[in-house]
Amino acid sequence: MSLIVDTFGRTVEYLRLSVTDRCDFRCVYCMSEDPCFLDREQVLSLEELAWIGQAFTELGVKKIRLTGGEPLVRTDCDQLVKLLGRLPGLKELSMTTNGSRLSKFAGKMHDAGLSRLNISLDTLKPELFTQLTRNGNLERVIQGIDAAKAAGFSRIKINAVILRGQNDDEVLDLIEFCRGRELDIAFIEEMPLGIIDERKKSRHCSSDEVKAIITQRYPLSVSDKRTGGPARYYTMPGSKIHVGFISPHSNNFCHECNRVRVTVEGRLLLCLGNENSVDLKAIVRQYPGDIERLKRAILEAIKLKPKEHHFSPEGETQILRFMNATGG
Repeated sequence: MSLIVDTFGRTVEYLRLSVTDRCDFRCVYCMSEDPCFLDREQVLSLEELAWIGQAFTELGVKKIRLTGGEPLVRTDCDQLVKLLGRLPGLKELSMTTNGSRLSKFAGKMHDAGLSRLNISLDTLKPELFTQLTRNGNLERVIQGIDAAKAAGFSRIKINAVILRGQNDDEVLDLIEFCRGRELDIAFIEEMPLGIIDERKKSRHCSSDEVKAIITQRYPLSVSDKRTGGPARYYTMPGSKIHVGFISPHSNNFCHECNRVRVTVEGRLLLCLGNENSVDLKAIVRQYPGDIERLKRAILEAIKLKPKEHHFSPEGETQILRFMNATGG
């Protein structure tokens, strides 16, 4: 039973733990073209990350997702997976990745104890992929997806951010790609984090619009699948995969929020769409080994968790930190 309950009665059982703010892509909805990254001394060590993970699991958190930036830029990430995987009470340890390094690391991560992967893939057009990521290679990511399946990952989900006028004509292509490889997929509305020039254009595409495109070919039935995250899932005829929709604009899911984030510099973010945060790194470094003090700080911080976020569908920037500094 989780001990982390906010002032609105929501129980927190899910931690998104960022291991780096660095990434080998520069995706147009995630960061600026020329980002500034944290200095090494500002970044939590693997041991500090594991210590924070332990505090949360002792308070009842059952699911941890490793995020970035791109987690696999940190090449010793498998050691963190091993440390976290030993925590009593942790039922699921997963990772969100851009897939660019999975050909090299999928087997190592699976063997270390990682149970699930979310892989970002917004387009199947090589030139557009390079444009949206500013430097990524589509073939390398697809090879990474196939390597993850070969390594034994049975639970893989593709995440696709759909942008009007850029990749909204590929919704059905992405569906067919996932049906062919038996991958779940979640379509995500863009979130207005960080000041990004490309967002000045009107490119918001709602989940309802994406759903309408899919139903032109496949009827969707509501699924009872639950992952502990914000997606709402559907099934299609002739396939075992699930299609999810994450809709921070059009279908606010704050009333059932069960998660918090810790950035790689140790800030406990209580809401994706608010700036409220508490510095856990200061506690970890000033009082090393004092896990009870760390747990008390977490329980005190949860009182600041807001009722809801407020995102503008027009793409107005309300949060100045970029997604890579937030933890996906």
